Amino acid sequence: MRVIRVGTRKSQLARIQTDSVVAMLKTLNPGLQFEIIAMSTTGDKILDTALSKIGEKSLFTKELEHALERNEVDLVVHSLKDLPTVLPPGFTIGAVCKRENPYDAVVFHPKFVGKTLETLPEKSVVGTSSLRRAAQLQRKFPHLQFKSIRGNLNTRLQKLDELQEFSAIILAAAGLQRMGWQNRVGQILHPEDCMYAVGQGALGVEVRAKDQDMLDLVGMLHDPETLLCCIAERAFLRHLLYLTGGVWSLDGSESMQETMQATIAVPAQHEDGPEDDPQLVGITAQNIPRVAQLAAENLGTSLANLLLNKGAKSILDVARQLNDAH
Repeated sequence: MRVIRVGTRKSQLARIQTDSVVAMLKTLNPGLQFEIIAMSTTGDKILDTALSKIGEKSLFTKELEHALERNEVDLVVHSLKDLPTVLPPGFTIGAVCKRENPYDAVVFHPKFVGKTLETLPEKSVVGTSSLRRAAQLQRKFPHLQFKSIRGNLNTRLQKLDELQEFSAIILAAAGLQRMGWQNRVGQILHPEDCMYAVGQGALGVEVRAKDQDMLDLVGMLHDPETLLCCIAERAFLRHLLYLTGGVWSLDGSESMQETMQATIAVPAQHEDGPEDDPQLVGITAQNIPRVAQLAAENLGTSLANLLLNKGAKSILDVARQLNDAH
């Protein structure tokens, strides 16, 4: 019986996510066996530095990709938001699984249960590992202070509960849900408060781009709606980052947001011809109509260009200089 080797990070959440993907694959392929190989990544090892200061784009993926390159694993399960929009040569995202709740959630210190970010006392410290969250929330809640907090979910919750340093921390709702910790969620942050990260809530399965057997195996896990949403989001991020960076100043005093819609027509049958490069923003989905994928990618790119044309570049340049200086 063939054994499929599955790479993953060592954290409890990563293992839960990987187990869920393996369970789906087992259901679809009862004749296969799976072996899970867990390892630590750069992002797991460097815990005393804010993510934005480390200067490494593949913080949570590089070691796993090295194992994939050396044929030590056949596929790797990631949180899609951890995967850069441009993957190293020879790799592709072969499956984007159905998305969980993509929003951010607030977990409060026990003494502040029942509060919201708006009702926390002046100068309360809120922990987050994300500049995206800090910049948006600083603008929305100027009475709060935002400070970096690192570690896996277990570690961050322990720091919140046992130390008096943080009044609350911001985490992905999907991670809390997968861990069974929904009861810790004190507030869900909707897009008007904090726009969630590209790909947040979805799992991506990375494989070798020329490994057709693995592409066929994992491709059955694609969720069409999640796939098209994430193509659009990743196209937006890739295009914007290629030219500039983000879209909020670090203190949240300047921001720019636009909304753009597109209708994506999905034909009844796959009508696309062969492509020299089937990947879109690092994703290969041979069983999803390419015209729909191209429309999603174009939506993300067009929205990025709209923001850039309205002056987002200057906001991003200043934010990058301030981040580097600090």
